[in-house]
Amino acid sequence: MIKKVFLTPFQKFVKIESFSGILLMITTLIALIWANSPYGESYVSIWQYKIGFTTDAFELNKPLILWINDGFMAVFFFLIGLEIKRELLIGELNSVKKIAFPLFGALGGMLVPVLFFIFLNQNPETFKGWGIPMATDIAFSLAILKLLGNRVPLSLKIFLTAFAIVDDIGAVLVIAVFYSGSLNLMMLLSAVLLLAVLYYLSFKGFYSKFLLVSFGIIVWVLFLKSGIHPTVAGILLAFSVPIRQKIDTSTFIDNLVSITERIKQSAVLDKPILSKEQIEEIDDLEDWTNKYQSPLQHLEHKLHGWVAYFIIPIFALANAGVLISSDVKLDTALIQNIVICLVLGNSVGISSIVFIAKKLKLVEIPEDINNQQIIGVSFLAGIGFTMAIFIASLAFENSPMYIDSAKVGILIGSLISAVIGYLILRFNKKKKSITTDN
Repeated sequence: MIKKVFLTPFQKFVKIESFSGILLMITTLIALIWANSPYGESYVSIWQYKIGFTTDAFELNKPLILWINDGFMAVFFFLIGLEIKRELLIGELNSVKKIAFPLFGALGGMLVPVLFFIFLNQNPETFKGWGIPMATDIAFSLAILKLLGNRVPLSLKIFLTAFAIVDDIGAVLVIAVFYSGSLNLMMLLSAVLLLAVLYYLSFKGFYSKFLLVSFGIIVWVLFLKSGIHPTVAGILLAFSVPIRQKIDTSTFIDNLVSITERIKQSAVLDKPILSKEQIEEIDDLEDWTNKYQSPLQHLEHKLHGWVAYFIIPIFALANAGVLISSDVKLDTALIQNIVICLVLGNSVGISSIVFIAKKLKLVEIPEDINNQQIIGVSFLAGIGFTMAIFIASLAFENSPMYIDSAKVGILIGSLISAVIGYLILRFNKKKKSITTDN
């Protein structure tokens, strides 16, 4: 019973991510059909439509697709930052023992695909795409695991999630260091000072949503103008959100009981509105509730649905529409390279590094996970949709042909990885694992 209560938040996370993966599939298909239909020109024109404002002193005027990739994705990275901070402090990455298994898997899933890409790449113009195959799409991957039901143990889903979070940390560092433009140090220093203020207030226990949003918008603009990709601002802002509650459970319950008693004793109006006493007690309840909630957990909970059901599908709709035609020139070598890196780079990298670490007794793998399941998940890690497309758009921002070629490679590689990973896990010889995932 205790185990079920403990795992419920993770199970809810899996369900949200699984349905998000289904939405990603749908919006990807819509984008591909739309881009290759007689209305394909409207697909391009909508995402290239400029929105913003220009003054004598300041300009912020960008195509809609960049508002999505730079703006909406900053919210996506903010949520990733919240998840990373929670996992590092109290979750699956808060000890050496817990982090070892997913850490070795993530190292193999990042380094080996990059080495594959560098080795196979023969075109200096496409070299910047080396970061494309190193990131795993957690929504798609968990959606595949969800289809398998109780054929996979919950510990395997936890491993995949923890692995993807470590993977995201690596991808964010790569974006910040290798895929940002020339730096404006004054803008960057201003952003860092504002972040320092937020960190200091968080350390002192002060938290304000209004202040976070206000500073967040300014920091985002400063990062945009400084040359650092603005999505990195989302990650850094997330680390300024406190995780600790201001009051404990027993204090909250005591006050909840007192407020309930006072509401019972307060005057009740005949009209369908609250009396003055009831309003005061409700306000008091809201204050105590805000103190009882973890700011980080509350924000993560509120944002997860928006990111999973709106931001990521919109990103897929705007970015997955590749025109596939004999008249369209694509780089076949780049496509093949990305496919090989996603499918073989991840599967070979993750499984081999994990097995070597296991042999050297550097990691402790849960007893309900067998070698075939590790290999299956290593193929699922080759589903690099969201982050891979995002990195491709940064790597080849001035080369539409290479962006389209990279997208085709990502779509093909992700599909092959998903099918192989599903089949390996579907026909796993191990007996079905009983979980409480339903």
